[in-house]
Amino acid sequence: MKTIVTLIAMTRLMTTTGLGGTSNFDDATPGESPAGWTAIKTGSGSPKWTVEKNDSAPSKPNVLKQSGDATFPVCIKHDALIKDGYVEVRFKPVAGKEDQAGGVIWRGKDRDNYYIARANALEDNVTIYHTIGGKRVSFKNVGTTVSPNTWHTLRVEFAGNKFAVIFDGKTVIEAKDDHFKDAGKVGAWTKADSVTLFDDFSYGGK
Repeated sequence: MKTIVTLIAMTRLMTTTGLGGTSNFDDATPGESPAGWTAIKTGSGSPKWTVEKNDSAPSKPNVLKQSGDATFPVCIKHDALIKDGYVEVRFKPVAGKEDQAGGVIWRGKDRDNYYIARANALEDNVTIYHTIGGKRVSFKNVGTTVSPNTWHTLRVEFAGNKFAVIFDGKTVIEAKDDHFKDAGKVGAWTKADSVTLFDDFSYGGK
């Protein structure tokens, strides 16, 4: 609990003095990738990241939708470079035979090197990973109900080598890792054939 209190205090302080913002994709053109973002992938396949109108969006009318099929589809917010802070998104897992997942990345160096936290509706769990050289390795996992076709909130607070993962307002993971220490990019993430909607992507820190 002490770790969480410290992380929250640090991220709140940093968001008043550092970089931060929120993307709800409502100014973007439906059918196109959002400005300020770079759609990439880790591994193989063909991801498809587009802005779409959606009546269920928490902040109507638009969402960011991933509907392609790739090893790990990633969409990077390329003007955000953060070392310590937070990243948060609202996501809705819609479909997928192999996976129905939504996640966020932070301290991203490139398409093959970053931290990720994700929630998976087919597995009912939340997991934190590091991806190094394109290889994803988990270092903590917790069983949690992740309902399909439902909007969820996933947030990660990070300072130094300490991370807190908050799912739907509840802290579910506290972990440490020393692989990526420098400032890096943040972004949204899915896996394989997961069709996932994203809204209210926010970040802050320095």
